[in-house]
Amino acid sequence: MALIHVPRPSTKKAMNLDRPISSLLLNQVQHLQHAERRLPLRYRTEIYTHAIRTEGEAAAYIREVTEAIHRAHADAHAPRRLAKRKHGLQIAAAGEPPKRRRAKKKATRSVKAKTTRTSKKKK
Repeated sequence: MALIHVPRPSTKKAMNLDRPISSLLLNQVQHLQHAERRLPLRYRTEIYTHAIRTEGEAAAYIREVTEAIHRAHADAHAPRRLAKRKHGLQIAAAGEPPKRRRAKKKATRSVKAKTTRTSKKKK
């Protein structure tokens, strides 16, 4: 089988911020826009996604939305991390906890009492 030589991509051509946006990046921008719509208003960006035409603009938008998602998650997680939960079920209208019932002990008869009863029956 013949080997096919594939040249390494040059870093100069790989990163071109002025290149028109590809369909892959355009789809990623659309998915991030959908995720951004679910964020609270204070975390949303002011970028109009239909105006994104270059890879540099797409990269800036992706960076801002990703950072906003991380900030929103960290802010939502902070109060939960600080609150200490008590173990067990917490109900607002709960009364006193039920008292534990003790197991009733079975009446044990002495061996002597058993033998006397059985011996009386036999006579």
